[in-house]
Amino acid sequence: MKRTVTHLADGRELIYFDRRDDADRGAADTRDLPPRPLASELRHDPLMDEWVAVAGHRQSRTFLPPADQCPLCPSAPGKASEIPSGDYDVAVFENRFPSFSFNTGEYADVGGLSEVRPGVGRCEVVCFTSRHDSSFAALSPEQVDLVLLAWADRTSELSALPGVEQVFCFENRGAEIGITLAHPHGQIYAYPYVTPRTKQMLASASRYRERTGGNLFADVLAAEREAGTRVVASNAHWTAFVPAAARWPFEVHVYLNRQVPDLAALDDEERAAFGPLYTDVLRRLDGLFGVPMPYVAAWHQAPVREGRELAYLHLQLFSIRRAREKLKFLAGSESAMGAFVNDVLPEEAARLLRSEGNF
Repeated sequence: MKRTVTHLADGRELIYFDRRDDADRGAADTRDLPPRPLASELRHDPLMDEWVAVAGHRQSRTFLPPADQCPLCPSAPGKASEIPSGDYDVAVFENRFPSFSFNTGEYADVGGLSEVRPGVGRCEVVCFTSRHDSSFAALSPEQVDLVLLAWADRTSELSALPGVEQVFCFENRGAEIGITLAHPHGQIYAYPYVTPRTKQMLASASRYRERTGGNLFADVLAAEREAGTRVVASNAHWTAFVPAAARWPFEVHVYLNRQVPDLAALDDEERAAFGPLYTDVLRRLDGLFGVPMPYVAAWHQAPVREGRELAYLHLQLFSIRRAREKLKFLAGSESAMGAFVNDVLPEEAARLLRSEGNF
């Protein structure tokens, strides 16, 4: 793998990851860009004991441009994009409209009981391929391996930044999910705090260890592999299954068959084994209703400083589509109370995904 670091016209970092050592990434960004926005402000919710980022500058971010104006496609004569090179394998750059950054300013007290502090951290965009009309499911095993190497690289680099407590790699796919750019891409958030979901999972894992002496995630995986009824696909290194208490109509968790804290800890064989299994699961999802499945793919990694001995790297993949022309909306119970009601029996979801066969 060749790793090339350069900068965009406004100073943001751009990193190319290439399979070829002779890849030329010397093209410069010739655009005249405005100054980078100040970091968001973090406001503490005393009722939930959670941090909320307020980032007003994100209102002006690019929203569903036509394909010939896509900022994630390679630059071409007369069309400069976020990626100056005329082609690329995988490209990662600092988000132009970040939820978190180190470009901090002054943040006034808002009164009440809410503490305010700068939203330090970093947000990056990961372009999986230069092809605008492709998808993660269409990537070759070699290309998926390169994406994994990029994720691992960014996890290590971002974890070392001052004030970063957790690194989150994810992909949003589909207009129904709320994407603003259709080009195949994901994002990485380097948070200045441990996220609520991670804190809750680690707390559950800690209680489980005190009670049983075991690792909660490893035991969940072992139980699902033994039961088999919700397993969708597996190989020597990975297992994909529908969780017994799935919240979403179609939800698949992809676990490594050994405990590691994060993507940087994967070995060569594990990376190579991930692509064929994961893209097969994605194609099964697309095949369910004959239309591209909107989804969120979220990597759960250990925080930078806490709970690393408890955490267990895994991918949570879920869709809001419950039928060909029906979506699962988070209405009163889910949005107001955080109490999910699933419309699809998890065992039936697993059966339907298995029935799609191998692609």
